[in-house]
Amino acid sequence: MERIEEILDDVKTMGIGGHVRPDGDCVGSCMALYLYIKKWYPKIHADIYLEKPKPVFGHIACMDEVKYEAGEEKEYDLFVTCDVSALDRLAVAREHFAHAKKTVCIDHHISNPGFADTNHVKGEISSASEVLYSLLDKEKIDLDIATAIYTGMIHDTGVFQYSSTSPDTMRIAGDLMAKGVDFSNIIDQSFYQKSYIQNQVMGRVLAESIMLLDGKCIVGYMKMRDMEFYGVQSADLDGIVSQLRLTKGVEVAMFIYEHASQLFKVSLRSNGKVDVSKIASYFGGGGHIRAAGCDLAGSMYDVINNISEQIEKQLLGQDE
Repeated sequence: MERIEEILDDVKTMGIGGHVRPDGDCVGSCMALYLYIKKWYPKIHADIYLEKPKPVFGHIACMDEVKYEAGEEKEYDLFVTCDVSALDRLAVAREHFAHAKKTVCIDHHISNPGFADTNHVKGEISSASEVLYSLLDKEKIDLDIATAIYTGMIHDTGVFQYSSTSPDTMRIAGDLMAKGVDFSNIIDQSFYQKSYIQNQVMGRVLAESIMLLDGKCIVGYMKMRDMEFYGVQSADLDGIVSQLRLTKGVEVAMFIYEHASQLFKVSLRSNGKVDVSKIASYFGGGGHIRAAGCDLAGSMYDVINNISEQIEKQLLGQDE
């Protein structure tokens, strides 16, 4: 697929969906596609399905039109997923996807097996938002669409810090800025700005973090009772694992939090020597070489030991 128009022939109804616990790239790519269809193809009735996004994405146009529930059964002419690495990661509207006449996956996860009728997966590209940009008519990208794409790109590149950031990524960012994107405020408000409680929680995690594997792995954690004490949700923990990764001498940062009794969400970040997508995939998750995640059951110590064992294998070159 070279252009988004290739999949729009004879389409009158269209669904758009993202992955569970939508991050900036998921929200940005899904909303950019929705806004593009809404403005330039008004004869297509489009619906967008996402788990309720975080308030920090309120600067993106038409967020109030997102559907948080699947509702009644529908048969769309076309259903498109953005930033969804596997079918079991599709949130809210999986039944709509299953019943659609035609399905398309737009993604950048190298672990994506290709679960749609048409799969436009570019594992070497920084974000699903950047993948989507390549499919759109550049003359039709207005300020609202550009804002959504830019938001997605900064989230999955760590504001253009990660190794997936390419010269093309920066050129695209420049093109979007030329559309009038309020890039400074978007970066501050949707990426860096934290509440007082969020800063307290990050401070506690950093203070109680532990070093493993001769200082090459750092682990931060938060138990459910501590989250309840601070009154925080999973969304309030964004940015912690990235901060851990910046510790001098560290190759891999691991952050885990308990989202149900004995059930942990694991976030992994690598500085290059370890492919954390392999580790996440080993435990049923997925992601990218330098950023990945999974869910694990057991005690906190079991989770840490199981993940660190796989990290050590790669550090020692024993993962083949």
